[in-house]
Amino acid sequence: MHTILLTTLNARYAHTALGLRYLYANLHELQSEAKIIEFTMNEQIQSIAEDLLKHSPRIIGISVYIWNAAQCSELIQTLKKVSPETIIVLGGPEAGHLPHRVDLSKADYIISGEGEVAFYELCKEILNPVMSVFSHVIPAKAGIQLDPRVKPEDDDKPIFIKAPLPDLKSIRLPYSAYCDEDVAHRYIYVEASRGCPFECEFCLSSIDEKVRNFPLDELLEEFEILWKRGARSFKFIDRTFNLNMTFANRILDFFLSKEPPYFAHFEVIPDHFPEVLKEKIKRFPTGSLQLEIGIQTLDPMIAKGINRPLKLEKIVENLRFLENETHAHMHLDLIVGLPGESIEGFGRNLDMLVSLTHSEIQIGILKNLSGTTLSRHDQVHGMIYSDTPPYDILKNNLLSFEQIQKMKRFARFWDIFYNSGSFTKTVPLIWAEGSVFDGFYAFSEWIYTQTLSTWKISLERQIALIHAYLIQYHNKECVEAALTLDLASRPEKTIPFFLRQSTQEKKEKEAKGVTPKRQAKRI
Repeated sequence: MHTILLTTLNARYAHTALGLRYLYANLHELQSEAKIIEFTMNEQIQSIAEDLLKHSPRIIGISVYIWNAAQCSELIQTLKKVSPETIIVLGGPEAGHLPHRVDLSKADYIISGEGEVAFYELCKEILNPVMSVFSHVIPAKAGIQLDPRVKPEDDDKPIFIKAPLPDLKSIRLPYSAYCDEDVAHRYIYVEASRGCPFECEFCLSSIDEKVRNFPLDELLEEFEILWKRGARSFKFIDRTFNLNMTFANRILDFFLSKEPPYFAHFEVIPDHFPEVLKEKIKRFPTGSLQLEIGIQTLDPMIAKGINRPLKLEKIVENLRFLENETHAHMHLDLIVGLPGESIEGFGRNLDMLVSLTHSEIQIGILKNLSGTTLSRHDQVHGMIYSDTPPYDILKNNLLSFEQIQKMKRFARFWDIFYNSGSFTKTVPLIWAEGSVFDGFYAFSEWIYTQTLSTWKISLERQIALIHAYLIQYHNKECVEAALTLDLASRPEKTIPFFLRQSTQEKKEKEAKGVTPKRQAKRI
């Protein structure tokens, strides 16, 4: 039995909750009474509640995020109906920022901010009742002096605790809380810093006042321990990894000193790649380094409107360097629906990125997160958002609801056909020498008329669809030659019969000395 349970619903099994491990690491003398139990979003809520209550906990701490908010709401209500005496403490960005757009009212406490110190202090107060040490508790009802351990019966709101900002030099690092199964089979999330110096209005990191760093020597010692335990997949959650070059260089040196294979993921600022950083990135072998680069928009006026710095010349220079002189895998982000940006403007952004790199380009739909200042644009730009997670934009003055829906499908099909890497030779035929955006938009529209869905499209179906579309505009043999190259490394049984048959007929003709016509003229 455990007195304190720490839990969340991850998007998938491979993900791990770093926040829970920080809370666990900083429970001090209460740690022996605590346990981390993680679930995934596809599990039944009542089964999750059953598994948690088997431990007879007095306190359950739940991390609430945009991807699991609805499920967490259901879980909280189920737990409170079955075990009303169990105290539920919420944390995470979806709980800690107002307004709440999912029902979290059945919880007892909500901790806003970095909870390592506040959660420990709260658990101490609950388990060893004394007068509260929290001067930062916000009572649920004005005028009532509340002890944080007590929730008035006539009040249906949780007590909101604004956590004091912890000193990163004094809190305990969480990496020993990764179990052997985590190390062997799941992503190991790590961080060297917290905060962001920028004020992009769509991002919660803009709330942070400054960037704070963890003690670097201690951090690298923890990484070394993880490495010796067998960890080879490290995903850094720092928002601006390459901001502090002292930290960036030493961390990169840590990985460069190791024998591949390994995988290191960093989120980087696109306009800040000093020469010393470039030289280190060049040394990483293929498959070992992934850089997540938030582009969002390439229009200086749009970027200025959302307080996002944009040094376009530097971004172009650095993307070309990464594309042509390194083995780094890039994951670039673009956003649809930014205030003032038209569909044509987004199209120009996509065209430019594809001209600069062959890397993955993640197309996201703008979300209005609680705690950000994005709502200040609502009246001027007619911004209308969904009230349910992920709070994505429904329409604005430049994009109709229908256009937003089409762009959601565009983004999904872009993932399937472009980002997947399954059709690197074939996909460029979709736009030939024209606009990438215009060509793929037409393809996306056509695909949806054939599938009426953006999900559960098998590879065989994908091949048949792209083949059927392209032969309307290109020589059939040219299309099939590109597809054959793309599918060369795949098992024959995964290739549709029509393509296998066409390839066999071609081989037979060539064996007889008959050269097929090759023409790739676009109609």
